[in-house]
Amino acid sequence: TELLLVTDFSSLCSSLCCQCGVPIPPNPANMCVGCLRAQVDITEGIPKQGTLHFCKQCERYLQPPGTWIQCTLESRELLALCLKKIKASLSKVRLIDAGFIWTEPHSKRLKLKLTVQKEVINGAVLQQVFVVEYIVQSQMCEDCHRIEAKDFWKAVVQVRQKTLHKKTFYYLEQLILKHRLHQNTLRIKEIHDGLDFYYSSKQQAQKMVDFLQCTVPSRSKSSQRLISHDIHSNVYNYKSTFSVEIVPICKDNVVCLSPKLAQSLGNMSQICVCIRVTSTIHLIDPSTLQIAEIDGNTYWRHPFNSLFHPKQLEEFIIMDINRVQEKKKGAGAGARSNKHTLAEAWVQKTSELNTDHQYFCCTHLGHILNPGDLVLGFDLANCNLNDEFANKMDPHNIPDVVLIKKSYDRTKRQRRRNWKLKELERDREGTDTDDERQYQDFLEDLEEDEAIRKNVNIYRNADIPVESDTDDDGPPRISLAEMLEDLHISEDATGGEGANMMT
Repeated sequence: TELLLVTDFSSLCSSLCCQCGVPIPPNPANMCVGCLRAQVDITEGIPKQGTLHFCKQCERYLQPPGTWIQCTLESRELLALCLKKIKASLSKVRLIDAGFIWTEPHSKRLKLKLTVQKEVINGAVLQQVFVVEYIVQSQMCEDCHRIEAKDFWKAVVQVRQKTLHKKTFYYLEQLILKHRLHQNTLRIKEIHDGLDFYYSSKQQAQKMVDFLQCTVPSRSKSSQRLISHDIHSNVYNYKSTFSVEIVPICKDNVVCLSPKLAQSLGNMSQICVCIRVTSTIHLIDPSTLQIAEIDGNTYWRHPFNSLFHPKQLEEFIIMDINRVQEKKKGAGAGARSNKHTLAEAWVQKTSELNTDHQYFCCTHLGHILNPGDLVLGFDLANCNLNDEFANKMDPHNIPDVVLIKKSYDRTKRQRRRNWKLKELERDREGTDTDDERQYQDFLEDLEEDEAIRKNVNIYRNADIPVESDTDDDGPPRISLAEMLEDLHISEDATGGEGANMMT
């Protein structure tokens, strides 16, 4: 132990120690360092050993009474944690300096070097340096204990959508990745009609529910189940469940609105096409280009369903098409789309090219369609519509064909696609070939719709060579300016811990 006597030198002459008679510089105690050390020990009452509790699973230290914090070795946070252990004992002395003494990382020992000062006999200030040793003991934290006991979640958010296509879920997945809301999840489980998000606290689950309600048109309800109850401390342990139901409408769906809802949206036609689903449902009337947005609350007050599922899309060929000048708006008509062009077209099914059977229709795709192009649509003239509102409509107001989107060679689009998306790590019940087809449909929607791309992080795929973006004849493509560079950090450059911390 090092002892330093801090004195006030009033003169350069020496005096004798009152205990042993050794000549010393004058000081208020009139004693030498050895005698003063024998009389006073300023570190008395300060523990020289302590204990720290460390969880091996999550690598966190216990901060009493029940908080677990992440600290690296010889960090400022770990130093503060060690000092809090002896804070009460240091109240009678003045702490001058504190620092770690290097120990083997696997020794389960931490040594802290402290320098303290205290005023002793007759105003003399004594400074002393000593070492406090902490023993690191293993203790499993409460969160890791729940994981090991298979009872690790406190709240679950069940997201469901009663539809055959997963376009909305693919879009929602990219939004969660962009806003980094998946970091607090304990587990993500994918089932056939939705996703389950597990959380360790009810507050984190409520945050996800609020995000979903602001992102997609939906409604939610919550419930909780009592797991245990301590009658002595009056502590209740609940598991909460949040059920979020997304509207069963996806992009490219043909819907039939109720007469009351169609009138409230500006007297638009009951037969509409869903062109986009964001926080609202975006609809367009293919016969007038009138557009409308329906939020979740409006939908649940006036619900409607899709007339067809995506597998019923049929391929047509454009025989003749004429752009139509803007029609005169009717009384109370709403806004019209500026990104689409109204056109009248004669089309024929590719499966009926050996016949003379053609269909006449109005379409909102006049800006991209030309004679000879292939287009996907729904045949309303030769189908049985099992819909409450469609069955009550005047047959003259129901179009024969509703065109949805232009058809391109999918194989060529996949080969030229020089970008990629990230995915959530989740437990899958099983993958199907239909899921891959639906995912390709979602990627094509990103290429065709710039409004959706703004909410998605798109990364450049270095494995695909870069081609020119000025190909006007081919399918829509995403420019390099809209892509992000994917960051890869190797462990050789920063070390294992550094790489994990950076990623």
